[in-house]
Amino acid sequence: MAATMLRRSASDDPGRPHPEPEVPALPDDAVRLEVPLQAPAAGGRRTGAGVDGLHVEDVDHHDRLAAMRDGRLGSVHSWELVTAVDGPGTRLTTFLSGCPLRCLYCHNPDTLAMKDGAPVTAEELLARIARYRAVFQATGGGITLSGGEVLMQPAFAARILRGAKALGIHTAIDTSGYLGRNAGDAMLADTDLVLLDVKSGDPDVYRRVTGRELEPTLQFGRRLAAMADGPEVWIRYVLVPGLTDDAAGIERVAAYAASLNEIRPGAVSRVEVLPFHQMGRDKWESLGRTYELDDTPAPTVELVDRVREVFRAHGLTTY
Repeated sequence: MAATMLRRSASDDPGRPHPEPEVPALPDDAVRLEVPLQAPAAGGRRTGAGVDGLHVEDVDHHDRLAAMRDGRLGSVHSWELVTAVDGPGTRLTTFLSGCPLRCLYCHNPDTLAMKDGAPVTAEELLARIARYRAVFQATGGGITLSGGEVLMQPAFAARILRGAKALGIHTAIDTSGYLGRNAGDAMLADTDLVLLDVKSGDPDVYRRVTGRELEPTLQFGRRLAAMADGPEVWIRYVLVPGLTDDAAGIERVAAYAASLNEIRPGAVSRVEVLPFHQMGRDKWESLGRTYELDDTPAPTVELVDRVREVFRAHGLTTY
């Protein structure tokens, strides 16, 4: 890794306040950048084409871990510039590697292991973000940190969010909320929008879908709603026939989302019902993993509409 990023300054001393990340200057030609926008994939989520355009550090294991602990370095799977997904406007979405969940329908199984990501410095990613500031301003967009699970790398995420806010850029994180305890108050103060993925309202179904417990996600959502000046929240719900289409489970998620608005009116401004798709099946096969939903069809338009109506019946704006 470049010496300028690995060296520790006096302000990196554990006994001193943690320094704010350096914010790169906006290049002179930023307003003239031509941005290739990608149409959103059917069903919503997808990953980018890798880390092309980002400098990847050459660093040994020990130095990599040390730099990741204090957020100077992140394990990045990919990045892309998209519109109509991952939040409002045109967004630079960065997919971080590492996730504690093992969702049956995960269509990014190549992001599950943190060790498989490319080492990219916060300084490098912020420089890339700065290049598109004019685009974000023109479209009402910004950046989204996704994964994997962004809260597997909280120190790196915090540096990126702080640097983006210093540039006047709208910020979002896409998270399951399972590791919500990793999101400090300072990080959330730099986050304008949380895309909270609630996989199921039934603890048993949630465990079947993810291999983990539901309660940490619910607690994180309640914490967000309890913040007087907390971030806007979009609830995301993936609708999988035969798995997450149980009427009682859907009602639980809708009631939960509505309860957050009782804590802080307007906390949940949007609910997205995302139809299941088979776009990740080939990745599972290429990784040599068993894909249990191989024969699961996409939900019908009628089913998706019925589920959206359940959320709307609770006074929620739903897409």
